[in-house]
Amino acid sequence: MADQQERTDRDKRPTGIPAIRWEEPPEGPVLVLLDQTRLPAEEAELVCTDASALVEAIRSLAVRGAPLLGIAGAYGVALAAVRGFDVAEAARALAGARPTAVNLSVGVRRAQAAYEAALAKTGDPAVAAAAALTAARALHREDAEASARMAAHGLALLNELLPGGGHRILTHCNSGSLVSGGEGTAFAVALAAHREGRLRRLWVDETRPLLQGARLTAYEAARSGMAYTLLTDNAAGSLFAAGEVDAVLIGADRIAADGSVANKVGSYPLAVLARYHHVPFIVVAPVTTVDPDTPDGASIEVEQRPGFEVTEVTAPQVPVTGAGGGIPVAPLGTQAYNPAFDVTPPELVTAIVTEEGAVSPVTAEALGELCARSRQVTIS
Repeated sequence: MADQQERTDRDKRPTGIPAIRWEEPPEGPVLVLLDQTRLPAEEAELVCTDASALVEAIRSLAVRGAPLLGIAGAYGVALAAVRGFDVAEAARALAGARPTAVNLSVGVRRAQAAYEAALAKTGDPAVAAAAALTAARALHREDAEASARMAAHGLALLNELLPGGGHRILTHCNSGSLVSGGEGTAFAVALAAHREGRLRRLWVDETRPLLQGARLTAYEAARSGMAYTLLTDNAAGSLFAAGEVDAVLIGADRIAADGSVANKVGSYPLAVLARYHHVPFIVVAPVTTVDPDTPDGASIEVEQRPGFEVTEVTAPQVPVTGAGGGIPVAPLGTQAYNPAFDVTPPELVTAIVTEEGAVSPVTAEALGELCARSRQVTIS
């Protein structure tokens, strides 16, 4: 039985609550998550004492975002090891919790490999568990460092493409500190522009069906003091037509070897609009999001989510009657098409920005060289 406790203490919370952290109270180690399904109405935390609780949190989107899922996956393996559960079983469950975001399986494999190597060398499960936790903490630290480098590379690219400053940036879904060990991916670039006084306006797509833009990106922009405006996804075209968008910045959940980019559904239409209106379309993601084992966009498994996320809406303190716990907005029995992601082909992507630099134009060869360079840096 999954043990997932809720912890709320809104009146005493400092600002800048971390999206994830490892704690070791007297009753045993736990993984503490900021419950992103409750934002922005309240800042509540989930305390996971085993991997099955973490799997539930991942599937419910309480913890989400490609880089953070990798960190969570690694900590989940460490949690299973430290608490004496079956590590291989926990790793399988965690890696399969969401199929599209490749970072999740990368993080799981890294902690599992550290555990198995230490166990083979010492035969001591405690030493192996400590090795898994060390690997998870290292991944957490590396992601924070990668976030800072992505922000620097992304801002340099923006300043090169748009030398006049006063950037008006359109973003989709959520790609800030809620998805990262640091300040995020695409949002971190916009935040860097804001800090240098070069951000005129952040246009925030609400991002259907779960409103991660409205709930989470607007939340982060407001806390950062950024000038931002929320818009419905289908209003983006009118912004482009009015000449109000200078660049599109998005994150990614998986980048195929050919440069095809899977991101929250609605990203592909933005790429088409950007191409038509001659606006740069920039993807910001760590190198770990590039999956050389996925050859092209057609090979990316796109997660299909429940239809009630489209046919119902949720609101606090309102009676619910829908099958998914929300308020029905469509007739009973309505079927809904609800892919979590769509795939943008590389020819529509101006650049992919990683912690190792930017790739433009986006080709399989350029991505391969960047990944090889990253591996050499890691080994050295």
